[in-house]
Amino acid sequence: MLTKRIIPCLDIKNGRTVKGVNFVDLRDAGDPVELAEAYSKAGADELVFLDISATEERRKTLADLVLRVAEKVNIPFTVGGGISSIEDVDILLQNGADKVSVNSSAVKNPQLINDLAAKFGSQCITVAIDAKQINGQWIVHLVGGKEPTDLKLLDWAKEVEKRGAGEILFTSMDNDGTKDGFANEVLCKLSEELNIPIIASGGAGNMQHFIDTFTKGKSDAALAASVFHFKEIEIKDLKQKLQDNKIPVRL
Repeated sequence: MLTKRIIPCLDIKNGRTVKGVNFVDLRDAGDPVELAEAYSKAGADELVFLDISATEERRKTLADLVLRVAEKVNIPFTVGGGISSIEDVDILLQNGADKVSVNSSAVKNPQLINDLAAKFGSQCITVAIDAKQINGQWIVHLVGGKEPTDLKLLDWAKEVEKRGAGEILFTSMDNDGTKDGFANEVLCKLSEELNIPIIASGGAGNMQHFIDTFTKGKSDAALAASVFHFKEIEIKDLKQKLQDNKIPVRL
């Protein structure tokens, strides 16, 4: 059985790590390079960096950040935010990123997934999907959750897999930052209907929530931010707890 992954997520705005609730009310959570190094030493399996600020200088700033992070960590890390071309990905991978995450650009141009997978390999390509429930249906949203689309979560997830994505990072906007637990019912559905790994995101508040998403949600990995940034949960303690509950993790 594959080990389950614990992934701290760093939302980057203007070079700093920030964290909000339901995608709003952002507060500062520290220097991303320092946090990355600390997580690498603490036993995180991977890291995800999402650049949520939209400045014209973003690509250059992000490439510089990736380079500085790569010098400090010895675990895989994924970078996302505003990636819309082969050139964007090339720059990030050359600077030391292991994977990239695409979201809005993939919805607007689904062929991008095929092109990136063909050029860099599926293992490099994560598609992030942000969705919330509207009238009982999980609907995909873009631009940091601000723009609803006509896409249903499961339909889009299946298309993403078909086009060559290596994994899906699913964030429940309803659960994001609430600390009430992950959206395990829909996560389970995604895991059962797709053959690529599903990363659960949105809602982590305590160790039981991680246990639940691996058992009830059948998630392959669990991503969280504030519980790690603000030291509410230590990664080594979490992994010990998971192992005690017969969930395979890398200690």
